[in-house]
Amino acid sequence: MTQNKDGSFRLIFIFMIVTMIIAFNWDKWTWMKDGIHFALNPTLGALLNWNLTIGMLICVLLISIITTVLQKYTTDQTELKRIKKLQKELQKKANELKHDPKKAMEVQKELMPLSMKQMKLGMRTIVYTGIPFVLLFRWFNDYFLELAATTGETVKFFGFLSWFWFYLIFTLVFSSILKKKFDVV
Repeated sequence: MTQNKDGSFRLIFIFMIVTMIIAFNWDKWTWMKDGIHFALNPTLGALLNWNLTIGMLICVLLISIITTVLQKYTTDQTELKRIKKLQKELQKKANELKHDPKKAMEVQKELMPLSMKQMKLGMRTIVYTGIPFVLLFRWFNDYFLELAATTGETVKFFGFLSWFWFYLIFTLVFSSILKKKFDVV
């Protein structure tokens, strides 16, 4: 069976809707919430209980590794690299044509379909990560709310970052390093 890595906005859209339904029904669907807590409390929860900052760094690193590997193998990397190279060439050409806005605009028009194709190809990974990420984020939110209720203080990493900002910043750092290491666009 040949795997199609072209991507489909329809499939991505369907998964995004399902993901949003799950996110909005987290507290109503106790079977799902309890199941995720049953799986993650003794694993990621134990890691966070051991050492909050180091545990969170390990969680973020593991999530970044999984996401990077999925991006590498669920997208057409050859085509994405070709598009990225072509975009760089066209952007360079557009910058050289700053003195002629009409020609620069024509080059910009060539860039638009490339950007749409790149987005379509790159978003393929959402099909595999959307629902798990929502479940994981909802679990993280519950974990840190419960921790705050237990300690009487809102959890802040490095004294000022919420769990979400900590996750976001370190995901960007780890992902950029991993993408270079694994040669992922």
